[in-house]
Order: sequence, then C-alpha cells, then structure tokens
Amino acid sequence: MDSLRPPYPTHPRFSRRTAIQAGAVGLLGMGANHLAALRAETQSSAGNASGTAKSCIYIFLSGGLTQHESFDLKPDAPAEVRGEFNPISTSTSGIQICEHLPGLARRSQLWSVCRSLTHPTNGHTLGHFLMLTGRSVASPGFSGERVQSASDWPSIASIVGDAIPPRNNNLPPAIVLPERLVHWSGGVIPGAYGGLMGRHRDPFFIEASPYGDPMWRGAYPEYTFPNQGKKPPQHPDERVYQAPNLKIEEGMGGSRFTNRLKLLASIDEQRKQLERSADVQSYDAQRQRVISMLADQKVRQAFDVTNADAKTQERYGANSFGWSLLMAYRLVEAGVNLVQVNLGNNETWDTHGDAFPRLKDKLFPPTDRALCALLDDLQSNGLLDETLIVMAGEFGRTPKLSTLTDSFTGPGRDHWGGVQSVFFAGGGVKGGTVIGSSDKLGAYPDSDPQKPENMAATIYHTLGIPATAAWYDESDRPHHIYDGQPIKGLT
Repeated sequence: MDSLRPPYPTHPRFSRRTAIQAGAVGLLGMGANHLAALRAETQSSAGNASGTAKSCIYIFLSGGLTQHESFDLKPDAPAEVRGEFNPISTSTSGIQICEHLPGLARRSQLWSVCRSLTHPTNGHTLGHFLMLTGRSVASPGFSGERVQSASDWPSIASIVGDAIPPRNNNLPPAIVLPERLVHWSGGVIPGAYGGLMGRHRDPFFIEASPYGDPMWRGAYPEYTFPNQGKKPPQHPDERVYQAPNLKIEEGMGGSRFTNRLKLLASIDEQRKQLERSADVQSYDAQRQRVISMLADQKVRQAFDVTNADAKTQERYGANSFGWSLLMAYRLVEAGVNLVQVNLGNNETWDTHGDAFPRLKDKLFPPTDRALCALLDDLQSNGLLDETLIVMAGEFGRTPKLSTLTDSFTGPGRDHWGGVQSVFFAGGGVKGGTVIGSSDKLGAYPDSDPQKPENMAATIYHTLGIPATAAWYDESDRPHHIYDGQPIKGLT
C-alpha cells in the first residue's frame, strides 16, 4: 500500500463526512477501505518543510546526566544538595555552568539549555524508552523488560528516518553509533528501534564499540573506570574501538566488484525463494545498505575515525567519545538525516557513587572536548545552522546526595525523572538561551515545564517535518508524529 501514501508523510486531515463515517471506531481502527480516501485528502493538505536543519545529532548519555553538576548548579542550596562543584560564568551574561565544562562555557553563544524537562519514571529501562521515543507514557503492553518489542513506540530515529527523504542514497537515513544500548546484565534496552513501524524501520546500527566487560565504563582507552569503586573488575578494560572497515580488497576493480555483487544477488535470490521471513527481509535491507556504503569513498572515509590525522584526533580526543562524535560529524556531512550517538555503554552516566571524581576526571573532560570540536567543525564548515544537536539522558539525578557504602567510597546521586537539563545547539537554535528553570533544590520544574514529547517535536519541527505528519504501523495505519509542541524560545 506504499503507493497510496502521500509523497511527504502527513497526518491525515479529513472532512466532517469522513469523520462521521469513521464513527466510534476512531482513526486508528479504520479499515483499509477508509485509508485510500483518507490519504487522497491528505495529499492536498500536506505542508511544505519549514525547518532550518537538514540533520540532527542526538547525543544520548545513558545512565542519566546529573543536572546539579552540569547545567543547573545550585550554589545556594544546602551542602547535601549543592555538591562539590562550583559554577563558572559563560561567555553569555547571566548563564553559569559547571567549572569542569570550560570549553562549552566559552562557546555558550552556540548553545541553549532547557532546565525543566520532566517525565514520570526513575527507572533506567523505562526512562531510556521515554527519552528515545519522545513519549511520556509507555506503549500498551510495554513490559519493562530489557528487550525490544514489535508493540513498542517507534524511536525518534526511526520516525525521522522514515519521514524525511534521504539526502544520500548510499547511506541509511538514520544511524545509531557506536553500539546498541546493552545493560550490564546482557539485556538490550528498548526504545531505539522501529517497534510498531516494523523491523525494517529500525535505524542502522554501527557497532564500533565492543561490549566487553560490563563492569568497565567510560571513554576508553583514556577515561575508563570501574562500575563499582570498591569492587573493581579483576581484568583490565581491553576494549578496542572498531570503526567499520569498508575497504574494497586490492584488485577488486569496477568490473570485478560488479560481478561479485551479481553473484551475491544470484545466491540471495535462490535463498529468498526458500525463505521469506521478516528476518530475511531485514537482512536483505541491511546487506544492501552495506554494499551501497562500500561503494562510496566519502562514506568509507566517514567511518575511518581511528585513523584520522593527529590534529583531528587531538581536538576530538583519541577515545570512544571523541571518535563517536567525529564519526557523527562526518556522517552528517555525508548526508545522514539523524545520527544517535550513545556516549558511554552500561549506563556510564549512572553516578550513584564517587560521582565527583568520576565526573571531573573521567566523564566531563572527554565530553567537553569532543562536543566543542563538533561545534567548531560544524560552525567553521557552515553546517551548524543545518545541524541540530540535542544532548540528554534518560533522566536527571536526585536533589540530595547519598552514598552506597557497599559499592562506593564517595557520594553520588540516584535516579530522578522529576527534572533534567537538555542541551540544544545548531539548527537555528538561539545561542546563549536558557529555557525554563528548576526549583531551588533542582528537584522539579519551577517554570516552563517540558516533556519528552516537546523535545521530540522540537527535533521534528527543526528538521522540517510538517505538523500534519504521520507514521504508519505494520498494519499501514496512520499515527501522529507530533505528540507535543516544539519548545518555545529555542529558535
């Protein structure tokens, strides 16, 4: 039924007569006989793209960034709330952030922060799900288990990948790197997948970061630290960043490469005749993407981050955080619509204990360095206005410090969905702007509260997806893309 869809995804607008015909069944319960007429009316109502950005880089800090130690310090709060870090002034009058983010402080004219995003869970798994799908409520049937499900809401990455025409036919429209979000127990954290849209709408995963020992965290090889300070792993962190190697073997010229592809196509055609499962079709799509990427020299260069020149490695940092943001920059430059960058596996930002030395020495230095290099490169190459950057975690951290004495020596903060700070830059975002505020303890929004739906809507709007847009589930039923309004004051 794809041929019946509008040329640009829209949410169906239909006449009063059509609505009456639908009756109590509701839009999502309509039969296929209603959908053709519904789409016919939609084609005439589709708006033109009005966003300023062509791409989005969504930096996800798995574990939950503490607002008190980053973008929303509370220096006048009691000691058990304010913590050990001091605020410093930025280049924008009136805006202060953590002293251990000096590069971002100098570049405050390029970014904004929303200090009032809130959602209702303190759980890692559901928190990931809400912030990766842009929803405040779990999908019906969500079990809370660490496994993806066909009944899940689709991820922001899947929606963007489906809604916006690709800018480079040799690249997937949405990519997640450098790894899937895998919990230390081995379960895959849901929220980053196609869900109700189908497996074929999953973003493309570049798994450059091996899973390794789940008790190690941080930006290896320079900034690793043990999961529990009092119970370090018995073996060192031996992970090696493995950027995809998309090299054509020596002597594989144009004709030989073409012949090899023809042979593969012939073999695959025979296999397809024997097995037509969804998994096989998903494999076919992934294989075709890899072949397309293999044939594009610019794409191959985008992945080759560990062999970047010395000056580039110095600016971004020769570690998993720096390589990942460098790869994101190159992929956006090459034409990817959305790149989700998971900075830190195994809930690296889950600072329950020893939080201050870990943030000061292990987490903030590689993040500040790589994010500043990303901003500088986008700005110097004229791509910053075309590239929206969003940085968030699954939640914030508790207002009050605590110490888990069995695992850590020093204090930290626990999970807290009540409020978090979300970073925005590029894509027409007004630099030097603060949206909303938290209360005096950094516990709940005090003004202009925002939800994950508003963050997602900001991404969709900035990328030019019309307010009438829809995504389609595997039964070809339309669903609203927008479940909230873009955050006012950002652009």
